[in-house]
Amino acid sequence: MAAKLCDSLDDAVIVRLAHQALAVYPWLTPQQVDLFCRSENATLRVIDQCNQCYALRLHRPDYHSLADIRSELCWLQALQAAGIPVPQAMLPQGNQPVVTVRIADGLPRYAVLFDWIEGDVLQSDVNSVCHADFVVPGEITARLHQQSRQWVLPTGFSRLTWDHDSMVGVQKHWGDWREVLGLRPDDCALIENCLRRTANALHCYGKSPARFGLIHADLRLTNIMRCQDDTRVIDFDDCGFGGYLHDMAAAINFVEHHPAAPEWVAGWLDAYQHHCPLGVEDRAVLSALFMQRCIQLLAWVGSHADTEQVRSLGPRWVDETLRLCRRYQNSAGLPLGAD
Repeated sequence: MAAKLCDSLDDAVIVRLAHQALAVYPWLTPQQVDLFCRSENATLRVIDQCNQCYALRLHRPDYHSLADIRSELCWLQALQAAGIPVPQAMLPQGNQPVVTVRIADGLPRYAVLFDWIEGDVLQSDVNSVCHADFVVPGEITARLHQQSRQWVLPTGFSRLTWDHDSMVGVQKHWGDWREVLGLRPDDCALIENCLRRTANALHCYGKSPARFGLIHADLRLTNIMRCQDDTRVIDFDDCGFGGYLHDMAAAINFVEHHPAAPEWVAGWLDAYQHHCPLGVEDRAVLSALFMQRCIQLLAWVGSHADTEQVRSLGPRWVDETLRLCRRYQNSAGLPLGAD
């Protein structure tokens, strides 16, 4: 079944739960705990007595199981051991990185404290982003995929699967795109036609181990941190099993209609192929992957309509997505960029 798509707790309760979770870290005396963002989960910024920063992630119910969260942390450790710098979980009392907290409803909320990654997100000034800004992310993504292809999964490893059915089919993790307000019958027919085309293309492409494995799954600009000459990927909360090239489709989420989007994708592909060469079939499936992700984001927008992030997209984002659907339907190149 698809996960429940929201957490009903208000921000004040989230902060109280954060303090409850932080109490099991005997070496940490929090001086400041602020809600940083809320999406699938809540992330809080914690500053301790030494002015050291940490990121506390408070998971909502019905999205990831305890086994899922532990598996994510296991992969992060393996990536770090492979020389890829990624966030690492801090150990509380008892040396179990996942903390369980509860409130009056009795449901467990899982919490993990990570080291804080300093820097600016690439999307902080999207109009200044250029081809070169996607070179390092493309290289990092290739390194993630190389490690994924070579890594032997531990026994009991468990993460969500991101394929056509779970993204835009019956078993949808992020909801139903039909919930987007204002869609007309013609819009729905257009989207359904695009979905039939993407399903066929992805079925033909297949899920061989060379094409489908453990991925980040949410490598958008807000999850790429840049500090001087250092660039790091953060927020592996949605990591799971999917097409490797899905990570590229996610790289331009919410800015796929920007006029420079084709240039960004070219930069990503150029850098990625230095480490992971792509064949003709890989390039041919890119349009379907971009379209699938666009429609998945429609579903996310529909199920998260009351969030600040969705409101910040503005009233034209859905119209721009429908424009990209028409481009895909008409086979007019990759479904991204401006007309």
